[in-house]
Amino acid sequence: MTVTVRFAPSPTGHIHIGNSRPALYNWLFAQKEGGRFILRFDDTDLERSKQEYAQSIEQDLRWLGIEPDVIERQSARFASYDAAAQKLKDAGLLYPCYETPEELDRRRSRQRALGRPPVYDRAGLRQTDEERAAFEAEGRKPHWRFVLPNHDGDPFETRRTEVTWNDLCRGDQAVDLASLSDPVLIRADGTYLYTLPSIVDDVDMGVSHVIRGEDHVANTGVQIAIFDALGAKPPVFGHHNLLTTRDGEGLSKRKGALSIGSLREAGLEPMSVASLAVLTGTSQAVEPVPTMAALVDKFDLTSVSKSSAKFDPEELKGLNARLVHELPFEAVSARLEAHGIKAGQEFWETVRGNCETVNDASRYWQVITGPVDSRIEDEDREFVSKARDFLPSGEITQESWGEWTSALKAETGRKGRGLFMPLRRVLTGMDHGPDMKALLPLIGKQNILDRLP
Repeated sequence: MTVTVRFAPSPTGHIHIGNSRPALYNWLFAQKEGGRFILRFDDTDLERSKQEYAQSIEQDLRWLGIEPDVIERQSARFASYDAAAQKLKDAGLLYPCYETPEELDRRRSRQRALGRPPVYDRAGLRQTDEERAAFEAEGRKPHWRFVLPNHDGDPFETRRTEVTWNDLCRGDQAVDLASLSDPVLIRADGTYLYTLPSIVDDVDMGVSHVIRGEDHVANTGVQIAIFDALGAKPPVFGHHNLLTTRDGEGLSKRKGALSIGSLREAGLEPMSVASLAVLTGTSQAVEPVPTMAALVDKFDLTSVSKSSAKFDPEELKGLNARLVHELPFEAVSARLEAHGIKAGQEFWETVRGNCETVNDASRYWQVITGPVDSRIEDEDREFVSKARDFLPSGEITQESWGEWTSALKAETGRKGRGLFMPLRRVLTGMDHGPDMKALLPLIGKQNILDRLP
């Protein structure tokens, strides 16, 4: 059996780092098992689904390093869903219900007031053809519910019915179908909810493993029952914890929180995003992994914790910086040039240790090429003026900084911060930055002289 997984986003907005977690988990699992990864757009909501969002999702996944083997769109498969719905209707497992949302809300409120769970009472299943015709005459349209197999022949006498599975992340799981309402599979306007199209697609596309967020655990019992009703073998399920901010706040696609596009535009490395999205909430250390191949090697669903996967967005900056500090010049040369930085390996190796992102190199390119906002404190003005006279003659090399500061120390008695900081400020306009020993030759003698008073 070929391992086949899928990531099924709705193209109704941009994906964020929380969405990237199941996408990455599925892709990494497929890579580890030599399997296939399907990108399947859940675009049955034709009004809200937009092509520009689908294109954005594809772009974001590819930026992360995820290359789908197949791309599918549910909007092209309505005939398959209609056939499955008819099969369930013919078997008496999909029945029409005519209650309005307001009527259902009132019914649930009464049940809660009586201390009962707000489970649908299958009133629609009791209705006669005459009663249904009367509702139709009123202009009502039915929504359709699936009869859960939680009874011994009489659907109005439910019994505890556990659906069990061995979860790839959570171990042995069980859902009691008697505690659930019959799920609505088709809305009153004739459109499908997520459940039936997803199951039909999983069957038709040979999906062997479904890896998704823990918010789907209760749904899994229902879905396994529908797989069985359609005569299909359910896939293997795995439910990972959800990525949230440090205070437990969920990430919203519609609010654009930490969208992959915004992280890319901020100059973050895809591997810092992927490392955090995959390793947070596991027993493994959250550390920057340099390549997707290395992340495949580290990936292990059994390491996923059952507790929440909280992260601080500031962690991304630290992870990113650690990755950038190790990037070789060959990996960034084209990006530097795109930012107008026409420099070689010496420049990058000098500045990368002070860059959180590759884009930060622009700051230091400005320091080298000028102009800079030279800063001189009043108490340092005489010292800086005297520094011109002690600048070593000849070409500026990596030894020049030590020779220059040693001569100034001997002349003025200054040392430590009082010796180095005024020179850094007047030459770079900064209090911090790359080692001046390596930076000085890049600035060059003429720029040094031009910046000294």
